[in-house]
Amino acid sequence: MMGKHRTWIQIAIFAVVILVGGWTLTNNLFFSDKKPTEGASAPNFKLVGLDGNMKELAELKGKVVVVNFWGTFCEPCRDEMPALERQKEKWAGKNVEILGLNLNEPRVAVENFVNQYKVTFPILLDKNEETRKRYGVSQYPTTFFIKPDGKIGAIRVGQMDEAFIDQTISSLLPS
Repeated sequence: MMGKHRTWIQIAIFAVVILVGGWTLTNNLFFSDKKPTEGASAPNFKLVGLDGNMKELAELKGKVVVVNFWGTFCEPCRDEMPALERQKEKWAGKNVEILGLNLNEPRVAVENFVNQYKVTFPILLDKNEETRKRYGVSQYPTTFFIKPDGKIGAIRVGQMDEAFIDQTISSLLPS
């Protein structure tokens, strides 16, 4: 009699494992890939900067916000940093904020990079890469240009030149 119960328990456990596995697979395939698109609201984030200050996207409503996902190992990221820095200078005091989101690299590597490239805009540390995942970023650099209303105005995967950054910011500012 005991053997019959054991078989049913094994079948029940197996069924639960299959259901949970199927649900997890379906969830990962179809739901977590909901990358933000142009026109959608930019997912909020609250991250600590290299300077120790907390930055929250929601607090920057009313500004054009350039969110640049980058890594120290990424050649195109290194190449576009000076252009981002010059744009930060150009738009200073004009309702434009540039944020660099580093993807979970050692703090010392990020600090060395920032010093080497003389970056003065806020560099935020995306610990556990939660923000990167929420934004669906899989290539570096990837940049989101967020309009003053908090909606995504443009997304650029890959290196940008200064003219592109400048034109995109200009196009999103209220005239």
